[in-house]
Amino acid sequence: MRVRFAALVAAVTAALAAGCGQPPGPAPDRVAVVASTDVWGSVARAVAGEHATVTALMTGTVADPHSYEASPADAAAVTDATLVVYNGGHYDEWVADVLADHPEVPAIDAYSLKPGRPADNEHVFYDLPTAKAVAAAIADRLAERDPEHAAGYRASAAEFGRGADEVLTTERAIGRNHPSASVVSTEPVAYYLLTNAGITDRTPKGFAGAIEHDTDPAPADLAAMLDLIDGRKVSALLYNPQTETALTRQLRDAALRAGLPVVEVTETLPEGTDYLTWQRQTVTRLQDALDRAPKPGR
Repeated sequence: MRVRFAALVAAVTAALAAGCGQPPGPAPDRVAVVASTDVWGSVARAVAGEHATVTALMTGTVADPHSYEASPADAAAVTDATLVVYNGGHYDEWVADVLADHPEVPAIDAYSLKPGRPADNEHVFYDLPTAKAVAAAIADRLAERDPEHAAGYRASAAEFGRGADEVLTTERAIGRNHPSASVVSTEPVAYYLLTNAGITDRTPKGFAGAIEHDTDPAPADLAAMLDLIDGRKVSALLYNPQTETALTRQLRDAALRAGLPVVEVTETLPEGTDYLTWQRQTVTRLQDALDRAPKPGR
C-alpha cells in the first residue's frame, strides 16, 4: 500500500546486522504473538488468553493503517515472534515484505483464509467468517508450539467463533428487516459487513476506485455521489474517520444537511474494546441508522 517499503527494509537489515540497540527477542520458552494491527491482536488475544503475550504493532483509531509508517523495531518484533498474524491482501504489505526475507517465521495471512473466494477488497476484518477462521488457525498454530495448553487454545477459539456467529446472525437480520436499504461509503471499509447483511452499496464505481487508489474522484463521480446524498436516494452514509479529508467531510456534511444518518466505520479498535465488541457496536450503529433513515427521495 502506501508504506515506504524500501526504506524500511534497508533500515531493518542494517539494524539487525549491526545489533544496534534493538531490544532482545522473547525468551525461547515464551509464546509471543505479533499482530499487524490491534484488530488481529484482539483476535489473537481472545485465543491465547494468559498463555502467550500478544503485541499489536498499530493501535488506535487516529492513523490510517494504509499509510502506517512501520519502524525497524516493528520489523524486528516480527522476526522474533513465535507467530505473526496479519491482514494480507496488500493491506499491511510491510509485514509481508519482512516475512519474505524471513520465511522461517510462522505466520497467518487472514486474507488467504476468507471462506469462499475473496472479493477484490482487503478489509477482511469486517468479515466474521474470516475472523472465525483466523481464530481457529491461531489455536492450531499455538497448540503446535505449546501442546500443554492446546485444549485451552482450541476451546477459546471455539468460544470466539460462537460470538462471531452471533454477530453474523445480527448482520443478516438487518438485511431481512431492511430489504430495500442502500448506502454510500466514503471508503469501502465495511464491504463485507454490507455483503453479509445484504445491504447494497451504491457508491459510484469511479468514486470508490479513486478513493482506493488515493486519487481525487472525477467531477462527474463526485456529482453522482452528492446526487445520491442530496436526493436522499440512499438510506445512510458510511464514514471512515481514519481517512478523513476535505472531500469526505464535504460528503458527511451533505448527508447531515439531507437528514441522512452517518455511520462511522473504523479500521482499528476504539479504545477499551475488543474485536467482537467493536463489531457488535458497528452492527448496532448500522441497524439504528437504517431504522431511522428517511424514505428514499422524501
